[in-house]
Amino acid sequence: MKDAAGEHRTVEDRRQGRSAAIKEFLGKYAACDDEDQLFQMIVTICRLAADGADRGDLKILNSALKELRYAFKVFAPYTEVPKVSIFGSARTGEDHPQYLQAKKFAELIQGEGWMVITGAGDGIMRAGHHGASRQSSFGVAISLPFEQATNTIIANDPKLVHFKYFFTRKLVFVKEAKAIVLFPGGFGTQDEGFESLTLIQTLKAAPAPVVLCDEPGGTYWTKWRSFVETGLLDAGMIDPEDLGLFHVTDSAEDAVGEIVRFYRVYHSSRYVGEQLVFRLQRPLSVETVTEINDTFADILKEGRYEQVGGPLDGEDGAYPGKSRLVFVFNRRSAGRLRQLIRRINEEP
Repeated sequence: MKDAAGEHRTVEDRRQGRSAAIKEFLGKYAACDDEDQLFQMIVTICRLAADGADRGDLKILNSALKELRYAFKVFAPYTEVPKVSIFGSARTGEDHPQYLQAKKFAELIQGEGWMVITGAGDGIMRAGHHGASRQSSFGVAISLPFEQATNTIIANDPKLVHFKYFFTRKLVFVKEAKAIVLFPGGFGTQDEGFESLTLIQTLKAAPAPVVLCDEPGGTYWTKWRSFVETGLLDAGMIDPEDLGLFHVTDSAEDAVGEIVRFYRVYHSSRYVGEQLVFRLQRPLSVETVTEINDTFADILKEGRYEQVGGPLDGEDGAYPGKSRLVFVFNRRSAGRLRQLIRRINEEP
């Protein structure tokens, strides 16, 4: 009989042999700068086989991977163009004030150099494409047994992606967008709105403006906000600062202004180790940095806010010309983080 040490050597030899074979395969058929990530993906595939994974589960994984791979390919040429995801009812008629408001918003934000992403259906989704034009539109369609036909504006466009699963489609909506705008809608709109806010509140998504836009004089979103205030805030289920994670308006111009203001000085963010790095459109004054240290010390885990002139080592040289505000965030207070961004954007 083989002793435990011998069995361990056999398992280790097999693991090393598998690793060598995978690396050889990647070097021959998929050589790139990110072979380490592809290596881990193939290891996961091997583990699925060893687990005896159910065929149905494998089909889900296979479809999800193919959908996301294609979507990433479609969006890749437009990485540097800011995009806004627009949600709303598929049942809104073209003569409805909500449709006209969504069309107006899309036209205005396109004029600011943005592109729009919608679910590619009719109603508010069509209004987004109608206002922004086909050229400045992406469609992320979902296969449903009713109601979700691709609208005539985005149909057959190379920037149209079809999804089988809601979860892959949702990932693309949030991943590719620098802003979220919701117009009145049904369960799907509510789902997208709450999920976007949840991802931002729990810090699973980068800070971004979430705008709830109604027709002029409309009450859909003011009633929604009343529910959030009385049903969630008053019950202690969210923090008062969380109300700042969204903006309610009945003006297309104000909706655009809220988005543009969000990126007035703040540009983007990422973590480098324990440090949260805010990239800035332009440097902050010494007085502003001092005020931030005094006013927002409560969301620091340790240390102080420091402004530096360029990328940190772990940023891989991204956006070399932009200043940074660097700090160790407590990773809890998303509402206060949003207030910090608002204060940064008030820089004269």
